[in-house]
Amino acid sequence: MTAQESTVDSVRDREIGTEQDHLDRVYRRLEEKIHEAEFLMTDAARRGQVGTPGALAERDVQVYRAGVHLNRLNSEFEDFLFGRIDLLNGKDGARGPDGAYTSVEPADDAVQDGRADVAETLHIGRLGVLDADYSPLVIDWRAPAAAPFYRATPKDPGRVVRRRVIRSKGRRVLGVEDDLLRPDLIASLDGTELPVVGDGALMAALGRARSHAMRDIVSSIQAEQDLVIRAPAASVAEVGGGPGTGKTAVALHRAAYLLYQDRRRYAGGILVVSPTPLLVAYTEGVLPSLGEEGQVAIRAVGSLVDGAEAVTYDEPHVARIKGSSRMVKVLRRAARGTLESAQPADARLRAVAFGERVELGAEELRSIRQAALGGTAPVNLLRPRARRLILDALWNASGSCRRYTDPELAAEARAAFDEDISTETYFTDFLDAWWPELTPRRVLASMADERRLSRWSRRVLTPREVRLLARSLRRRATADGQGPLSVHDIALLDELQLLLGTPARPRRREADPLDQLTGLEELTTFADRSGGGRRSREERLEEERADYAHVIVDEAQDLTPMQWRMVGRRGRQATWTVVGDPAQSSWPDPEEAAAARDEALGRRPRRRFALTVNYRNPAEIARVASRVLALAMPGMEPPDAVRSTGAEPRFAVARDGLGKAVREEARRLLAEVDGTVGVVVSMDRREEARTWVEGLGDRVVPLGSLEAKGLEYDATVVVSPAEIAGGTTPDEVAAGEFPAGLRVLYVALTRATQRLTVLSGERDAPDGDGVPSLLRG
Repeated sequence: MTAQESTVDSVRDREIGTEQDHLDRVYRRLEEKIHEAEFLMTDAARRGQVGTPGALAERDVQVYRAGVHLNRLNSEFEDFLFGRIDLLNGKDGARGPDGAYTSVEPADDAVQDGRADVAETLHIGRLGVLDADYSPLVIDWRAPAAAPFYRATPKDPGRVVRRRVIRSKGRRVLGVEDDLLRPDLIASLDGTELPVVGDGALMAALGRARSHAMRDIVSSIQAEQDLVIRAPAASVAEVGGGPGTGKTAVALHRAAYLLYQDRRRYAGGILVVSPTPLLVAYTEGVLPSLGEEGQVAIRAVGSLVDGAEAVTYDEPHVARIKGSSRMVKVLRRAARGTLESAQPADARLRAVAFGERVELGAEELRSIRQAALGGTAPVNLLRPRARRLILDALWNASGSCRRYTDPELAAEARAAFDEDISTETYFTDFLDAWWPELTPRRVLASMADERRLSRWSRRVLTPREVRLLARSLRRRATADGQGPLSVHDIALLDELQLLLGTPARPRRREADPLDQLTGLEELTTFADRSGGGRRSREERLEEERADYAHVIVDEAQDLTPMQWRMVGRRGRQATWTVVGDPAQSSWPDPEEAAAARDEALGRRPRRRFALTVNYRNPAEIARVASRVLALAMPGMEPPDAVRSTGAEPRFAVARDGLGKAVREEARRLLAEVDGTVGVVVSMDRREEARTWVEGLGDRVVPLGSLEAKGLEYDATVVVSPAEIAGGTTPDEVAAGEFPAGLRVLYVALTRATQRLTVLSGERDAPDGDGVPSLLRG
């Protein structure tokens, strides 16, 4: 480890320790407040022992208030602290009720000769906390004093010098990430220059560079980002930009800005859709919780359907089938076909009513099913219609319809007939078997039967596609229908849920506390009225919204048409922020995906923004990646890389096997960089790569090429470019036979912030210097 890297590491550890000390102090104060609330509860219980009506009423009021306060403290105890802002001196010395200064703009003399002192530090959290002297330990995120944490931008920072995101779990601070809003300013805190961790440190270095050109670049970065963050909400903000331009971070800051600017409008919630769970973890670190359950939901595409979690990836040719909009027609047929296949060929219904036997044969039942399915309603919601048609057929078969000439008598007889039949166990058992409640997983399992699937996909899929799709779906054809799901299966499940529908469940009426207030002896406490206390935070989080007020789609270029349909259902009334880069798309048919995206976004007005500055990847790495971009997207200009490390990418050949070469290279890079080392391999080598780096520690992260979207590492080992690109030979890939694979390779080559190693295998045709065919200018 170099001296510079050791210094960076010590600064990070020191700043984490500083935030840990403050969090410990906050939790000690919270425990004091909880003890106070518990004392009030105990004191109120003693008051109730007096037994007089007045004492009981006073007890109930006090217990209710103390219970509300205690529950609030307990429910907000998790991940309590998530932000911090360091501010300049304000124009006036007025303080608000939370103890923070109210001034928005800095004092005229706050900055002198490019230097300034931090006059105030505020920590932002779920709940406001004052110390024993009524000084703010934590500012409630909803308080006016917390507004700069969300509203300040590099172009309009106000008093904010540094904005810090604090990542914690329980009582432990895991990390900090700084956003420097005044990178050209040298700020001091308690007589020491303000330390900066993460990307903020890079921006500080760029902003304080002696070159005017470098300062101009910082200004352009800030201006580009600010335009996106403050774009009008009543539209779709489409944000384009190449690797390292900060698309994800800008979109997330926009979410925070919109929510704080118009809290009432976005109380319906903001959904952030990321392509992979790894990017979700990164996103959660950039955008902390905003303090209220459900306001910001961050989900991977493979986790958008409640109760389903994708754990596998399909091969590209299978993913192409599942992601195509053609699947809508196939699924519609499969939903009805699965129901029809539930009826045996010789199915019969025998019933006894009014002492007579009546029977419906297989052909009659088949006709009834077809008549019931003639509607457009979801299959499960058509069951009451089918039940009614069966009862009609039984009534007619019994001849009872001809026995009554008086309409009133006929109606009474018919009601009695229906009740007599429908309450019998044999009838309900038959109906459950003949028209079962279908689940999306059951339909997918039915589609694993190649003969059925061929029938349902006639003139939609080719025989080869039917065979590939059925083979893939057989993984889900387990006895309980709970086989492993792929990322592309999730969109199929969501479409099937729409086609099937969920039958209405009878709602159990909860007792109204007011019903109990018939006498003093029945006065209830807060705990009584809340049913034993509020649900846990985890239970509340399980109830996800189906529709959101704002939707952010990250790495939008990778969404398939079916995934666009799934995301679109969650933003039917929403405003949108769509972030992506066509040059990084892994989907082979951009026109089909664009049509699905247009359908999801509807006719909302659109504003397009372009981020043009790559301030993450060094110019040395960007030059190598641009060679692949020229093959994948001829004529597309890469973003401008604004910094240089002097470290050229390293090319090596795995002569003794990929595993050994990867392990040696990862060890070398661990000694050269302070942070993480990403090992990017083709998707079919993901499991193998884990064994290659086993025992090297958490700083080495093996991942498939499709999992690398949106992520970055201090150093990256890109293993066999030809395999990642998906071509059978380097010549085929270089000839443009696999444009989607080349775009995936472009992503892999742009993950490193400091060091890049390209490791060639047998299929890469490296030259004498180890440079593979695809990367030779």
